[in-house]
Amino acid sequence: MRSTLVRQFGDPGQVIELVDAPRPAPGASEVEVEISLAAINPSDLIPVSGAYSARTALPFVPGFEGVGIVRRVGPDVQGFKAGDRVVPIGASGLWQQFLLRPAEWCFHVPDGIEDAQAAMSYVNPLTALRLAEALREHFGSLEGMDVGMTAAGSAIGGMLMKLLALEGAVPTAMLRSDRSRGRLGETHRILVADSGDGLMGSQFDAVLDALGGTLAGELIGRSIRPGGTFIQYGALSGAPVPQTAISGRPDIRFTFLWLRTWVHSAGREALEAAFLRSFAGLQSGLFTSPIAAAYPLSRLADALAHQADPRRDGKILLDPRC
Repeated sequence: MRSTLVRQFGDPGQVIELVDAPRPAPGASEVEVEISLAAINPSDLIPVSGAYSARTALPFVPGFEGVGIVRRVGPDVQGFKAGDRVVPIGASGLWQQFLLRPAEWCFHVPDGIEDAQAAMSYVNPLTALRLAEALREHFGSLEGMDVGMTAAGSAIGGMLMKLLALEGAVPTAMLRSDRSRGRLGETHRILVADSGDGLMGSQFDAVLDALGGTLAGELIGRSIRPGGTFIQYGALSGAPVPQTAISGRPDIRFTFLWLRTWVHSAGREALEAAFLRSFAGLQSGLFTSPIAAAYPLSRLADALAHQADPRRDGKILLDPRC
């Protein structure tokens, strides 16, 4: 079967190989899923670089998010049959044609959701829902809360802007440049770092940060009201938040939110409830994401180059079947 493989850490464009891999039969409690489409996310590429080498065993197949069809069912599997459309989660491995996954880590996709959106129903929607829940746990109600978001021009940024507005919060998009402004429309407050919008002069009750690094430290130090919260859910800068910034603000709450940690502790019932909300958000348009392109897995190099293009406007998908 068509597959990818990472044997050593490094530049994703250099170390992710296209390989012909064996297709084993599903074992007890497993299903075999033929992947229809898989997404490319920063969370797929960061482990390839070696950033999480302490918890990433080589070799491995990348890809955390996608959708596919159950083709074979192993012994003792209940609730799934050949032909079911599912989202498999719980580990990497989706950048290949066929995937074995324990049935308990697969979730049925409702009819009426196209594959392209179903392939993006996991990482960003569930992260957005968890972030909104974390804010509710801190404040009780989000009504009238000023919430700033870094990297707000991303797919998840757009989701968060809409989701928090529905919850009664007042979201502000923080962008590096004007290029991303058009993705967010004219209904939200937008601050652009390179336009003199006063990014550091603004005050928020909470900041949701996908970047880390020095900008996060500056926001903690200057832009959060006492009693507020700073939640880091990504590290796109590749740098940690300065510890001095965190210790210098004992009057605010600093927390990390890593989706992987929650997923592996939440239990099946909570995950099913989260996916029901994700699928409902896809059907309503709340969680839909723009798609820049879909590539066959055989053109992985082109897909990775497009993913790295700063002009990219939307998600990149892979089709492992071709």
